[in-house]
Amino acid sequence: MINKISISFLPLFFAAISLKAQSLPSKKEVLSIIDKANTYWQTNNKPEVRSFWDHAAYHTGNMEVVALTKNETYRKYSEDWANYNKWMGAKSTDKSQWKYKYGETDDHVLFGDWQICFQTYIDLYHLNPEDYKIARAKEVMEYEMSTTQNDYWWWADGLYMVMPVMTKLYKTTGNKQYLNKLYDYFMYANSIMYDKEAKLYYRDAKYVYPQHKSVNGKKDFWARGDGWVFAGLAKVLKDLPKNDKHRAEYLTKYKGMAEAILKSQQAEGYWTRSILDAEHAPGPETSGTAFFTYGLLWGINNGYLNKKTYFPAALKGWNYLTKTALQENGKVGYVQPIGEKAIPGQIVDANSTSNFGVGAFLLANCEMYRYLKN
Repeated sequence: MINKISISFLPLFFAAISLKAQSLPSKKEVLSIIDKANTYWQTNNKPEVRSFWDHAAYHTGNMEVVALTKNETYRKYSEDWANYNKWMGAKSTDKSQWKYKYGETDDHVLFGDWQICFQTYIDLYHLNPEDYKIARAKEVMEYEMSTTQNDYWWWADGLYMVMPVMTKLYKTTGNKQYLNKLYDYFMYANSIMYDKEAKLYYRDAKYVYPQHKSVNGKKDFWARGDGWVFAGLAKVLKDLPKNDKHRAEYLTKYKGMAEAILKSQQAEGYWTRSILDAEHAPGPETSGTAFFTYGLLWGINNGYLNKKTYFPAALKGWNYLTKTALQENGKVGYVQPIGEKAIPGQIVDANSTSNFGVGAFLLANCEMYRYLKN
């Protein structure tokens, strides 16, 4: 009887194994997807563009691909961009005029949207160390740390833009001030944007509940905004010393966000633009979904998130990214345009693409490859 029962379950057993094998991509497939999306982007967009945040966010994804594949064409694309921008963000040399509130001019040197480029410059420096590549990054960040202000990161995006710059420069220079100021600036950001109950971040102080609500009266957490933070925390934890006295603070925020992200995923694998109110701006969106997928996979790959709990969500996110967002020609679609909130009625479709969305897509796929490799 026992043998008969055991034999009767064999078809189900092998069916389950087959299903699992079908649901996971191969490493070759993931590399092909990375190349398809990245080749399309670089073929259709010249590297000679300014070093502002949106372009720089793409390059953080491109450099992750370079780290994974050692692809010289991809590396040269980022180096051409860096050379075009003279390895600088905003280019003012008059420190008395340097500003850090919102601005796109060359005197907004201390504004984080002009500092994210330093992440790529530092990565390129480590591939071929030449001091000029990180000279401006060190000059700007050391000046910023010499000031008495701690309110440099007043919007969620800034945490992705600059937190990894601080940890990368610490690893490069050994200057512990980078870690001390990282914590000071992060705690200020928490004081104005973090919701302890939801374990998520408002985009900035304008969107804090209840002064601001979604169309259905709920807390309005913008997916890309929280994606910036979640991905930024993963990057910080990657480079932060294991014995850093504030490591538990970053890890607690990261794990709390992971819990909230898990609960708010849509059945189709994406996250809606307003995370907790799916009807506020319904439909798929790629940039937030890609950052969440990257952050979840990174946590699984590095032992911070339970695989059994979180991998199904990460896989669903990846399936959305590669089967819905990625178009046949290599375009990454369904990227919400530049903005700062979920906008009811805004059209986001297969033709909606952007540099930062492609960067996030590349990050997520690099982590999926590492998951499969492990």
